[in-house]
Amino acid sequence: MKRFPAIFVGHGSPMIALEHNELTETYGQIGQRVLKDFGSPKAILMISAHWYTRGTLVQSVERPRQIYDMYGFPEELYQLKYEPEGSAELTAEVQHVLGDTVEVDDDWGIDHGTWSVLIHIFPKADIPVVQLSVNGLLSEEESYALGEKLAVLRDRGFLLMGSGNVVHNLRATEWDNPKGSPAADRFDAYIKEAIENRADDRAIAYQRHPDAAYAVPTPDHYLPLLYILGASKGEKPYVFNNVRNLGSMALTGYAFGL
Repeated sequence: MKRFPAIFVGHGSPMIALEHNELTETYGQIGQRVLKDFGSPKAILMISAHWYTRGTLVQSVERPRQIYDMYGFPEELYQLKYEPEGSAELTAEVQHVLGDTVEVDDDWGIDHGTWSVLIHIFPKADIPVVQLSVNGLLSEEESYALGEKLAVLRDRGFLLMGSGNVVHNLRATEWDNPKGSPAADRFDAYIKEAIENRADDRAIAYQRHPDAAYAVPTPDHYLPLLYILGASKGEKPYVFNNVRNLGSMALTGYAFGL
């Protein structure tokens, strides 16, 4: 069995779920490459920024409910359906790998950090999905180390994915700006260079960058990247959707082993 990739996706606005453009076409191409080169994964372990918890939690339900965890968007978005099955096998594997540091919790579901991108990557929703929460009690170093532990799942037929944004500042959103602010461009370029050179210590210590407070005012959307970096230690990235929009959002994605 080939080792499945580990992929970080920048999801940006939830409206991307309804859009059909170069960004979403690239999502689709990523999915097609996975299926062509590796076959269908047994399940996807998705680490979404929108399940940000005190502790590491994993889902176990047979069919997790779709959550519309966003407000003020067109009704069409709330009618969109993406309803994959869960995977008892993947849940058990996560529990085996992480031991007593992970707990099962089924109060959450498939949030928009997951379905807004998977609807383009694997539109048939025929691959089981299990969400793993982002543990807000862990340091950046500990988040990376947790990702290192998860890497073994890639050898067991599972696809690892993280969904967030390298730059994510809702308070600084510029709704009429189709590009990024200078600060967003600088920070995203800095992280991209670090990842391309696998200078993971720089990505872990992102707060040292002068624009870090602007780019990452809260760590929830950034930490999924560190999980994926840990799970792909030493591997060179395929960089995709290297763009910023709304001023303070970065959609840059990284695929490892693809």
